[in-house]
Amino acid sequence: QVQLVESGGGLAQPGGSLRLSCAASGSNYAFRTMGWYRQTPANLRELVALITPGGSANYADSVKDRFAISAHNTENTVWLQMNALKPEDTAVYYCSADFGSDGYYWGQGTQVTVSS
Repeated sequence: QVQLVESGGGLAQPGGSLRLSCAASGSNYAFRTMGWYRQTPANLRELVALITPGGSANYADSVKDRFAISAHNTENTVWLQMNALKPEDTAVYYCSADFGSDGYYWGQGTQVTVSS
């Protein structure tokens, strides 16, 4: 059974930083993509960032130049460094992992709140 465990959410002031971590365990395969989505107070789930084992990353336009995704391939771990945070970044952030034939998985979600 594959499990994704997230950590690192919390409260930050506008302009501050937070770092999210997600570790996947239980898969016999390397990930195809890992990344982060967020669910806003308006209940919309949107892509934040995805990364491949080769290091190719995609970002939502709203977070480009502020957020950076990185990964440790052999440990199936991904991080999201969030800088210059804005109140509109407030959301529940979900880790995702695509293990191909081993399935697609989600973490339990971690709350990020940006407020003064």
